[in-house]
Amino acid sequence: MRQLIVTAFVSVDGVMEGPGGEPGYRNSGWTFQAVEFDEAAYEIKGREQSETTALLLGRTSYEAFAPVWPTMEEFAEYNAMPRYVVSTTLERDDERWPATVLRSVDDVAALKESEGGPIAVHGSATLGKSLADAGLVDRYHLLVFPVLLGAGRRLFSEADKDMQKLTLVEHEVYSNGIQKQVFDVQR
Repeated sequence: MRQLIVTAFVSVDGVMEGPGGEPGYRNSGWTFQAVEFDEAAYEIKGREQSETTALLLGRTSYEAFAPVWPTMEEFAEYNAMPRYVVSTTLERDDERWPATVLRSVDDVAALKESEGGPIAVHGSATLGKSLADAGLVDRYHLLVFPVLLGAGRRLFSEADKDMQKLTLVEHEVYSNGIQKQVFDVQR
């Protein structure tokens, strides 16, 4: 079975919205505006590209990334790997950044059963919550920024469900206060 990895920039209070400057969120761009840059903190992002074999996105993230990521040299490995977008409303993929459209979490479960290596989920707050609630997430790669953002889309669901235990398998604190936290989901 393929491993499903949710990777996110997140505030201490669990907000993941608008880290790179997306319009419409009052704290948009908080990852580079609020915290001094330390290249070492982003080592895991390069490793994710080389260790994953497919990219899975929700519709909103896909539509935001499709016009930009194909031209970014730092995402060359992501641009070369298979991409999947989960959406019930997307009519077709973006020809600039082709992807296979999946219609449900059940389709993601079937993808996990297919041949291949790890699948990375970037951004995609709504999808990440749905995948976690369905028990499909195997690992979290989190860069936790030392900020409190208050309102905003959160990484984790507020669904009333049984406790899910995690195992911390990797962690580091950087000079700017960012914490890398890598958790495996216990089954």
